[in-house]
This record gives sequence, C-alpha cells and structure tokens, in this order.
Amino acid sequence: MARRKPLIGENFGAELAMEQMPHGVFWLDGLGRVARANAAARQVFAGVDLAGRDLTACLESAVRHGLLLPFNPDHVARCLGGDEALALETQDGRSLSCSLTGLSDGTALVILDDVTRHQNAARLAVRDPLTGLANRREFHLRLEETLSQCARTATVAAVICIDLDHFKSINDTLGHPVGDGLLKAVAQRITSAVRSNDIVARLGGDEFAIIQCGAEQPQAAEALASRLVDLLGRTYVVQGHMLHIGASLGVALAPSDGADPDELIRSADLALYRAKAEGRGAFRFFEPEMNARMQARRSLEIDLRRAMALRQFELAYQPQVSTRTSQVVGFEALIRWRHPDRGPVSPADFIPLAEEIGLIAQIGEWVLRTACQTAVSWAKPVSIAVNLSPVQFRGGKLASLVASTLAATGLDPSRLELEITEGALIDDTDAVLATLRQLRALGVRISMDDFGTGYSSLTYLQKFPFTKIKIDQSFVQKMVADPECAAIVRAVVALGASLGMKTTAEGVETEQQLDMIRQEGCTEVQGYFTGRPLAQDAAAALLTSPTSAEKI
Repeated sequence: MARRKPLIGENFGAELAMEQMPHGVFWLDGLGRVARANAAARQVFAGVDLAGRDLTACLESAVRHGLLLPFNPDHVARCLGGDEALALETQDGRSLSCSLTGLSDGTALVILDDVTRHQNAARLAVRDPLTGLANRREFHLRLEETLSQCARTATVAAVICIDLDHFKSINDTLGHPVGDGLLKAVAQRITSAVRSNDIVARLGGDEFAIIQCGAEQPQAAEALASRLVDLLGRTYVVQGHMLHIGASLGVALAPSDGADPDELIRSADLALYRAKAEGRGAFRFFEPEMNARMQARRSLEIDLRRAMALRQFELAYQPQVSTRTSQVVGFEALIRWRHPDRGPVSPADFIPLAEEIGLIAQIGEWVLRTACQTAVSWAKPVSIAVNLSPVQFRGGKLASLVASTLAATGLDPSRLELEITEGALIDDTDAVLATLRQLRALGVRISMDDFGTGYSSLTYLQKFPFTKIKIDQSFVQKMVADPECAAIVRAVVALGASLGMKTTAEGVETEQQLDMIRQEGCTEVQGYFTGRPLAQDAAAALLTSPTSAEKI
C-alpha cells in the first residue's frame, strides 16, 4: 500500500509553530478544501465546521452564524487567484485581511490578519480628532478625486470655505473647553445642513470647508451657503453659556475658478476674505477681480512693512482752536505716508491693513513717541492728541508704553491726549476701560473720537469719565443745511457741559459752520477752516506767530 504524502503542517515542529501563530491560518489541500486550521482561525470561525470545505463555503457559513458581515463572492475568487487580499469585517467590529499563498506542492496557506488597529490609525490620520470631520489632508485628497470626476463627466462642483466670526474672543474669554464645545456644535450644524455625499472638513482652528458635488451649480452652493449663514449665526448653548457667533463664507466653483485643489481653495479663500471685509455674516462667490485686488493688497503689505523699516512715515499736525480765545490750544498728530512710487497713501487704505497684519502696534508706538518728542520742543505747552487703534489695547501693554514714552521724552502727561473710537470698546469693554483708567492715573487725557456714530456711545460716557468728546464731522458739515444735524450737535455740546467734558467740533470748513459751533457753546474746533494739517516746523512756527488766530 502506497504511503500517503504528508499534509502541510504534519511535521510536528512546523505544526506547533503554525498552531501558536497570532494570525489565523488555514491549510488548503490540492482541491482547495480546508485540511487544517490553527487556533486563531478556529476562534474566528467558532462553531463553523471547516474541515473538507472550500474557503467560500466556510465564509458563507460564518456569515450565517453571525460571525462575519456579508462579503462579495467575486472578491473571494480574486483572493483565491492570488490577485488581491480579501477584506472581511466581523460582527464585533474587527477588520480582517484574508490572503492566499500557493505552495510548490499544490497546497496553499490562507492567512487571516487582524488589521483593525492599522485601519483605525489610518482613519485617525485623515480625521479631525475634535469634531470627527475630515481633516485638511483628507479634504485635499477628496477634492482631487472630485476634480478628476468633474473632468471626466463635465460636471461642476463647489468648494465652500467657512470662517467663524468672533470665535477667538469666546475662546480667549471663556477658555478652550468652551471653545472646543462650540466647534463641535458648529460641526454638527454644518453636517446637518449638507447632503450625505457632500464632504465636510475642519481645516484647522475655526476654519471649515465643504465639497459639494453632484448638484446643480451655482444654485445648490448659493442655497447651502445662505442656509449656513443663518444656521451658524443662531444662538449656541455650551456648558451653560449662551454664545453668539456668526460665519463668513466664500464659494468657488470647479473647474471655472480652479482646476486643481490649491487653486480652487485659494479662490474660495479670496471670496471668504471679501465676505469678511464687507461686514461678515455673509457669503460671496469668487470673482476674477478678487485675485487682482488680493495681489494689490499683498503688494501694499510688502510696501507697508518696508515703509516701517525705512521710516518712510511722517506726522502732520492739525491745529485745535479754542472758540472762546481763538488761540491754538493743541494739535492732533496725523500720520502720513508718502510712497516713493505710489505717492501719498491715504491712512484709510493702510491703517486697516496694518491692523490686520499686526503692524499697527509698531506704527502706533512710533507715532506716540514722535508726537511726544515734537510737542516737548514747542514754544507753548499746548496739548498733543494721538489716535489709538483698538488693536493697541490688546495684550495689556498700552499703559506701560505710554508711561515709558512720557518718561523718555519728558512730556508733561497733562499735555498728552489719547483719542479712541467706540470700536476700541466694543470687543472687550471691561478690559479696555481698565486700561483707560490706568492711562488716566498717569495724568493723560482721554477723548472719545467720532462721537455720535456708534450705537452705544452714551453707555461708554457713563462708564468712563472722558476728558473730551469730539463731535464727528459728518454732523458738523451738515448742520447748516440740516436742522437734525444741528440739533445733534447742540445736544452733544450740552451733554458734554453737563458731564464736565470739553467738546471739539471736527471738520469745520466754513465760517458759517464756525459761527454756529460758537453759538452752540462748543469748546474747540478743528478743521480746514481753522487750520490744515501742518508739517512739524510749520506747527512750531504757528505757536510763535502773532497772527496765528486772525482767521477766526
């Protein structure tokens, strides 16, 4: 009787090693039937009769026993052909990779490898850990796939970039746990507003993005963006706090606004920037001219940084005149930038940019120091007014800066007048008021500039004893022809008098305006009629000229 050829694994040493392997292993005979299975494989197929059955029958039986999730039979065939590994999912949530290796004697080994941990790690690598949304890397990969599909099918997709308004102030004042809770709530609202095939990602911080495909564009993107502006602007309740934020959105369409992911995201970002610049809480579609404007802005930013480094700024000094004595009682320091190629650049163009890019603190420090140094040299101890940006109040260093400047220049603190607008008080009123009190303790004077243009100026006057109220020029220049503007000027002057505050009328350009201002009892005037901004030498000369007040 001929001896039987031993099966794979009948060697005791090899069989013992296979039995103890952490991976599940099947030995298939020459007919593709299970001849032997190790302990790990038997554990996966607990209760299933494996011996003498082919792999497909074993897998189907495991599904019937509730051990495996249903699989694609075609994939089993490809696995048996050695073409690819078969992906299997167990009922308890594990992921198995099933692969076949043929041996020289016609038998084969089937190895079951538990890849759950690796797959979870791979998922985490492309997911945002806080919100569970796709992260920037996954978003970029999915956008590449979407753009390829658009190219094949001649369809249009949309990218919507979202930036939360006022999130930083909530994160800073209430702490990161509340901020994280708010981001989770935002992610849930965005997810609830999109379709199942849309891709939502958190790109970082308070930036989110959506890929919208398979829809009629631009109508679908416009409808979604409008819905999100409303939805994300509604009140949130996080850890007992009622929170109010908003969202600005930028929309770009593929392929017209960008044929590759980076270009398309850049276009959506430009549209987002426009939405924020135009007041936030809105959405904008990308337009080609936005790119030209952004390039111009970047060019101006480069020139602005160079101007700061090369000291290309200068100060002009506009006289402030007493309505009672007709004498110059002070000057307001006004920054000027004469670019070697652009010519004069308006502060309305470069100051907001300086605030945005973080350069305003350096510029403000230079203005303060230069103005104080100049004022010390004047023949008369008149006041010098310096404007403060709301940004300069951040960080809590403003009072120490003013104190060190006064000490370094030797200027009497009572001659320095710091002008703020209501914008400085809106974001963090209590902190700003605390800084203003520190400044008043140094002996400097504080003025409320552009009074009358803010919705809560009266509240601020009640909270802080300003030295002076400056009436916005929009009321002064219309008061002759508009009785309502005249009434507002009259009311502000009376308010200042009752609170013990001086009043300065800005933008006086005619003798008739000056006469009316005098009749209303305004303390001081400032404008082209009483004195245009002057260079440093001209301002000093005005103080020594006997005819300096003849015009008024």
